[in-house]
Amino acid sequence: MQRRAFKMQLHPGQIAEYKRRHDLLWPELSDLLKSAGISDYSIFLDEDTLTLFGVLKTTNPAALDALPAAEVMQRWWAYMADIMDTHPTNEPVSIPLQEVFHLD
Repeated sequence: MQRRAFKMQLHPGQIAEYKRRHDLLWPELSDLLKSAGISDYSIFLDEDTLTLFGVLKTTNPAALDALPAAEVMQRWWAYMADIMDTHPTNEPVSIPLQEVFHLD
């Protein structure tokens, strides 16, 4: 099992909408993430900076590379593009974070 962490940026005034959309996460997106070996996935928010911090566990890190090509992932990114920083492809600007400490 490998842990991955990353940060993204939410647009001002979009906290409630971001939470609402994730509370209604599409079942087909959830299935895709699980089929890629993702589990224990959380996203945290720093309300002062609107920085989103994601952390997940994966049993298959190589499978993460295939996620951007999935149709449901493309639709989700398009759905979220109006409330967070994205690339021209609608993919969220996601900056990997280096693990510097872990305690089991």
